[in-house]
Amino acid sequence: MSNLPPPPPPFDPPPPPPPGYVNYGDHLRPGAQAALAGFWIRFLAVVVDGLILSIPTLILTGMLTGGATYSAGASYQPGKTFGANLVSTIIGVLYYAMLEGGATGQTLGKRVCGIRVVDATTGQPGIGVGRGVGRYFARWLSSIPLGLGYFWMLWDDRKQTWHDKLVSTLVVKA
Repeated sequence: MSNLPPPPPPFDPPPPPPPGYVNYGDHLRPGAQAALAGFWIRFLAVVVDGLILSIPTLILTGMLTGGATYSAGASYQPGKTFGANLVSTIIGVLYYAMLEGGATGQTLGKRVCGIRVVDATTGQPGIGVGRGVGRYFARWLSSIPLGLGYFWMLWDDRKQTWHDKLVSTLVVKA
């Protein structure tokens, strides 16, 4: 006979979150959860961001190309076209990297739609500018095969697109 106490009962892990939800972690409060953002709300955020980005992009690229359009009578000028494409890419990188990588994890379009980008492991917004840049360029990979990387979220259990998977992010309702 021993004077040792009986062993503790076996640990039962908590049940998994319901479909469409992710456990947000202990950094907020125990049991806090955030709903994953669906396809259509994310699509609307992309449209809003596209409209917002089109204004400075059109102004700056118009200044670079002299307002030239590529109609039947216009001459093609590779240097100006390359410069316009470069400016457009820089504007996109800065916009997405600074806002999605910032403290809120929200572009203006995501803010309007009430969603945000968070780290897939910790649930914390503000993935950092470096990962924001990576996420921007990973979007190109999502769009290459007929947008399959974007549609991937429709059957993914965590509603992740390819660019979410590549930089380990989730998009949740704010």
